[in-house]
Amino acid sequence: MFPETLAALLLALIVDALVGDPDPVWRRLPHPVVLFGHLIDVLDRKLNLEDAADGRRRGGGVLAVLVLLCVAAGIGIALQMGLSRLPFGDFAIGLLASILIAQRGLYEHVAIVRDALLADGLKGGREAVAKVVGRDPDRLNESGIVRAATESLAENFSDAVVAPAFWFAIFGLPGLLAYKALNTADSMIGHRNARYSEFGWAAARLDDTANLVPARLSALVIAGAALLADRAAAKKALRTALRDARKHRSPNAGWPEAAFAGALDIALAGPRVYAGVVIDDDFVNDSGKKELADGDLNRALGLFAAASVFHAGIYAVLMIGALALGATVLIAP
Repeated sequence: MFPETLAALLLALIVDALVGDPDPVWRRLPHPVVLFGHLIDVLDRKLNLEDAADGRRRGGGVLAVLVLLCVAAGIGIALQMGLSRLPFGDFAIGLLASILIAQRGLYEHVAIVRDALLADGLKGGREAVAKVVGRDPDRLNESGIVRAATESLAENFSDAVVAPAFWFAIFGLPGLLAYKALNTADSMIGHRNARYSEFGWAAARLDDTANLVPARLSALVIAGAALLADRAAAKKALRTALRDARKHRSPNAGWPEAAFAGALDIALAGPRVYAGVVIDDDFVNDSGKKELADGDLNRALGLFAAASVFHAGIYAVLMIGALALGATVLIAP
């Protein structure tokens, strides 16, 4: 990790936390994720042929992901090389990177659910949470709304904050853009249904691989943030993540979710309904509080904010260490 890359990343995290994704800008300009979505849609229509054999559909999905990653990484390489030659180029790179990190946006979306519950009760909470999660909102009571919103907050802390930062720190803009393109592909075509079980196989598997390290890192970050306020909560976050992460259907999403559950001493996951189908999963942190209220969602938002600050602090320490190491090398005889 080069000091200038870490400095750009730190700037990106700060800018995103303070500004987020301003609606006036993205009402006029297409967001990069939207552009990736358009490309994925074109590849889906061209390569995912309904009358093709399973092997051919899977091959088409592999080709689609390769094209997507080449385009995303290629754009990232061009931007990185072009901007790095300009005065204050690293500053510009950091501003671009902030567009693809979603701390503030994620916080605000979940805060809307909390505020809707407080202002309009169950009806408002159901309407708000329906924009955040895919489960049937009409089947949710207040506890279910808070649980669903908290799970979304925890899981997306890894996907939308820790993972983009991780891949930017290692590969710069090419790594960040490739990750976001892959993550978008997984959300669009990485489904286990008749249309995408074969075509979306490569997107789903590669996304799982790309998130293996960030997901586990996110659990450590959440525990570190909890440690700032309560040593016992930090210990429980780690214990719960190690014990219960495997209960999740995803090989990665269980890590931040279990860490959140342990740190807040609440039970997450458990039975829920998607499109009329009951998913009878085990609770994560089964011994934790199960009847949740808006105050618990407020605590979850506080933990998310603390984890975001702790996460940025890690890269600040790494940047200072890289600068110190560079200075030592320069002055060494």
